Amino acid sequence: MNIHKIDTFSGHRDSIYTIISKNNGSEFYSAGGDGYIIEWDLSKPDMGKLLAKAGTSVYALCHDPERNQLWIGQNYEGIQVIDTETKAVLHNSKITASAIFDIQIVNSKAIIAAGDGVLTIIDIATFSVQKHIKVSSKNIRCIAISPQKNEFAVGDSEHQIHIFNLTDFSLERTLKEHTNSVFSVSYSPDGKYLLSAGRDAHLKIWDTLNQYTIVENIPAHMYAINHIKFSPCGDFFATASLDKSIKIWSAKTFKLLKIIDRGRHAGHGTSVNKLLWSSYENQLISCSDDRMISVWELKP
Repeated sequence: MNIHKIDTFSGHRDSIYTIISKNNGSEFYSAGGDGYIIEWDLSKPDMGKLLAKAGTSVYALCHDPERNQLWIGQNYEGIQVIDTETKAVLHNSKITASAIFDIQIVNSKAIIAAGDGVLTIIDIATFSVQKHIKVSSKNIRCIAISPQKNEFAVGDSEHQIHIFNLTDFSLERTLKEHTNSVFSVSYSPDGKYLLSAGRDAHLKIWDTLNQYTIVENIPAHMYAINHIKFSPCGDFFATASLDKSIKIWSAKTFKLLKIIDRGRHAGHGTSVNKLLWSSYENQLISCSDDRMISVWELKP
């Protein structure tokens, strides 16, 4: 696999914490410590458009393509929902006074993970809170959805992963193999595996078809793993770390294939916080505390 950095996007004035796809094409959004929400287009390098400005830092974004809405997790100020076409603010609600670490939309519901250890379930049509679920006494850091299993996984700072039913939001099981905060969970595209990682720098592979038994426990990075992202084809996945590197792995064998870092590929100079593997020309996008967004071309 050959890897080349083909673009660098600049415009944020602070650490960039999250990047998400707009419509599974060339467009994506970024947000970070400056509160700016910027829309980018991979086909038009470094021509970002300011979509919104939150009053606080932003760790979590979620795009709802069905309604052309962008959900913004305003840390300590709750949720803001904007229309991506008109930029009009549709909803504002201080559902929590804590940081918001993740937002996922599924089955006309928004699932929101917060620093107070509570999952909030919001009905999108009415923008009303339907349920609060106390999961942890510490931060809930991440959410992953499995449509195949009708489940979702939640990672927290008590070193645990909780598996919930998507229909009634009941707790099905809790996984306790990590030794520190769980920062990222991701189901494989076929739903057969759950991948998890966090502050203990270990990548764990769970067999969802065999009651979530561990099939691999890999010391994958030197420092905390911040994010896991599968490729659009499902054959690969990437991990991003506090150790400033991105690693590319086989999704079939779970073997390391390539390392992207400053020395080899002019990678990031500080923590790599989030990844987006775009279906647009199979480009991998990364964001960092160095205030930069890098775009990587990966070819056999």
